[in-house]
Amino acid sequence: MNLRRTSLTAAAMLAAGVLLAGCTSAASAPSGDTGSGATPTGEVTFWSSLSGMADVAAAFNASQDDITVNFEEIANGANGGYTKLAAAIESGTGPDVVGIEYYRLPGFVGSGQVMPLDDLVPSDTLDEYSDQVRGLVDFEGATYGMPYDAPPLVMWYRQDVLEAAGVEVPKTWDEFEAAARAVHTANPEAYLTSFFTNEPQLAPLSWQAGSTWFGVDDDHWKVSIDDDASTKVADYWQKLIDEDLVKPQLGFSDEWTADLNSGVVNGWVGGSWSASGLKTRTEASGQAGKWIAAVPPSWDGEPSGALSGGTSFAVTENSKNSAAAAAFLTWLTTEPAAVEARGAVGTAYLAYPGLNDVAEKVAPVDYYGNDIYAVFDEASASVVDGWSWGPNYDITNTALTDAVTTAPTLGDALEQTQEETVTGLEQLGLEISE
Repeated sequence: MNLRRTSLTAAAMLAAGVLLAGCTSAASAPSGDTGSGATPTGEVTFWSSLSGMADVAAAFNASQDDITVNFEEIANGANGGYTKLAAAIESGTGPDVVGIEYYRLPGFVGSGQVMPLDDLVPSDTLDEYSDQVRGLVDFEGATYGMPYDAPPLVMWYRQDVLEAAGVEVPKTWDEFEAAARAVHTANPEAYLTSFFTNEPQLAPLSWQAGSTWFGVDDDHWKVSIDDDASTKVADYWQKLIDEDLVKPQLGFSDEWTADLNSGVVNGWVGGSWSASGLKTRTEASGQAGKWIAAVPPSWDGEPSGALSGGTSFAVTENSKNSAAAAAFLTWLTTEPAAVEARGAVGTAYLAYPGLNDVAEKVAPVDYYGNDIYAVFDEASASVVDGWSWGPNYDITNTALTDAVTTAPTLGDALEQTQEETVTGLEQLGLEISE
């Protein structure tokens, strides 16, 4: 099966499922491969929405004289960044290197808008990544993105609030409910955490519970958003909302930030990336040393985790200097100097082995009351296998966000999202099973 563009619908999106189906056909060599071992030279354009990447590009430029990287910051996906990127690539004006989150990469691969990297990046470099991380960027036996981070789902708590309520850090979801009840009983104005209605964490929470929303069954996409594991998660959070034990609100809003500072909200279902943002939002109210990181509670007492977000870097089909582009993205994702240049703005948990020792040194670890990178390591070690992103997750994400605010319950929201995802993918020409 050819992963290059035949259409933006059926053939393109089916390509995104080939890895799951077990196809191992070889990818064609990308344009721009020198094949001679010569040092790449020239200019490279680089787009990213991640904070601190301008400093990373500047550090790379200062480190050598052969390649010049010209950086442009773009909006994140929620604010139209991917729409701009897809349109730019289609018109031939896209960048050489771009950051694409894991959940969006299958669509860009399927539409032929990014290049395979296997003939551009040394195989021994690619082989350093874990199988789980490689599975997020490999399609049809080829690698289409260099993994940047692999952020585990992480819980953040105000330790002093837990202590005042007389509870320990929850190890199970039953204990989490009890802790939420204790915090709200001790102070009726306070909540253990929020439930974000605009960016619901139902996907990673369902992943952590053992769900697999997407898979391939007899060459058809299998969609299981409302499966038993996900429904259990939805019903659990609905109960917490109904009993006024968590606060439904817009994530990353002014209200949420004010609630964190005033002690109304005292936890966050986030990721390893949350540390720098949490510090920025709460340090003015004197909360240094009060927040701790913790692995997510489990359903059965055994450790289980998921990833919460994550980004790869890819070379687009527009690149006229793919060898230089690959040299830069390899440096960006594997070199300690790139981590140092970005500094503490991202609190990244990197995918490439050894880089988290550097990340920990530049991260705002002193702000927290425990060893947050030790928690990240523990949470990462228990990530549940088997999760993959669908062929066009935008359909699912839009449906889920809408349904969370309009459906009677979160369980109903999952059913609505299932129906709308199946309908949307079928309209793209895909064969779907449920």
